Amino acid sequence: MTTIAPLAGVRIIEASMLGPAAITTNLAEMGADVIKIEAPGGDYGRQMTWPIVEGTSLLFLHANRGKRSIVLDIRTPEGQQTFKDLVADADVVVEAMRPGALARRGLGFEDLKQVNPKIVFMTISGYGMTGPYQNLPSHGIAYDTWAGIIEPAYDDEGFCYIPPHISIGINAGPVYGALGILAGIIHARSTGEGVFMEVAQSDAAAAFDWYRSESFKAYERPQSEVTGNAADDFERRAPGTAGMREGVRYQMYETSDGHILFMASEQEFWKNFCEGVGRMDLFEKYPGSKYADHARNNRELLAELTTIFKSRTSDEWMAFGGEWNTPLAPVNTAANLQDDPQFKDRMGWIPASRLGADMLPNPVKIVGGELPLPTKAPTPGQHSDEILREVLGYDDARIAALRDKGAVA
Repeated sequence: MTTIAPLAGVRIIEASMLGPAAITTNLAEMGADVIKIEAPGGDYGRQMTWPIVEGTSLLFLHANRGKRSIVLDIRTPEGQQTFKDLVADADVVVEAMRPGALARRGLGFEDLKQVNPKIVFMTISGYGMTGPYQNLPSHGIAYDTWAGIIEPAYDDEGFCYIPPHISIGINAGPVYGALGILAGIIHARSTGEGVFMEVAQSDAAAAFDWYRSESFKAYERPQSEVTGNAADDFERRAPGTAGMREGVRYQMYETSDGHILFMASEQEFWKNFCEGVGRMDLFEKYPGSKYADHARNNRELLAELTTIFKSRTSDEWMAFGGEWNTPLAPVNTAANLQDDPQFKDRMGWIPASRLGADMLPNPVKIVGGELPLPTKAPTPGQHSDEILREVLGYDDARIAALRDKGAVA
């Protein structure tokens, strides 16, 4: 199969620490040349979180796969000049740390525009460049608690703890940031002008959870203007998935060996299901409305469906869904997802032998081709000489002089 790198020819200079480095991971996998600038000592993200895989954190291995590393001490004039030399022929500079860190070294957007007028400058941070929280130190969970995504939990002794959850901000921030980078490149190439952009991981968490927050906001308006769905007699449901608790035709059910998600909220699908299980009496008794009818709080129907779903395995129900055109989905866990046949067909694993740990591939597919496989996340300064020679054309004497000055390691 042909390997296609859609972003081949794009060069990104990234000064990053910890999780925000993920802003360029997907871009590197699309073919961009991402050069990671590390301070002497390297990105301490290699030692953060768990698991630690052969001495390096999975967080670092994943967020920095596909990149090249050069160690520059941008506190030195020589290090600053080398940074500018790299920017001169680059498309993007990423500041994945507290905002203004590069500007304090004379490497901010206004400084770099003098070197490359078309440069796209993206800052990704916790709370962004403005607001009362802008200078607060923080970690990834903070953006989810700030955005109202995580509710506190309590143990049996009454102590509060962080419950299991999906981290939104540290994942959504890099995705929104990468989208902004691509838009910035298009703008710069079409106008010849650079652009300064920023994204906060907290903002991204709120934006990702837009449905719930916008629903609460909509409910501030009077009932005469904002109602629930017609299938619920216009009663306002709780926003988001909280409003699914009382659902019956849209609900999780126990099977004989696990669980299944049943999603027959459209009347057509509900009829298909009843016909398939030989229970048209249920359809006749509870036909529902054409769209979005979950049969909320119908405990009698809930009991009937509970019995029906326990009569087959999850795999049998998935086969049923295909045969009878009924929306059904497996209820997997993060641990057993890899056993799902859909996962095996579309995702699979990039093996540890290549990346240092088994990792999921980029979910974007090239129809009729494939993306290049990423390379293992670099060690600190692994590509210093390679970058200085190949990208900047420095000779051995100049590289040696930089080392003597402590600008390059």
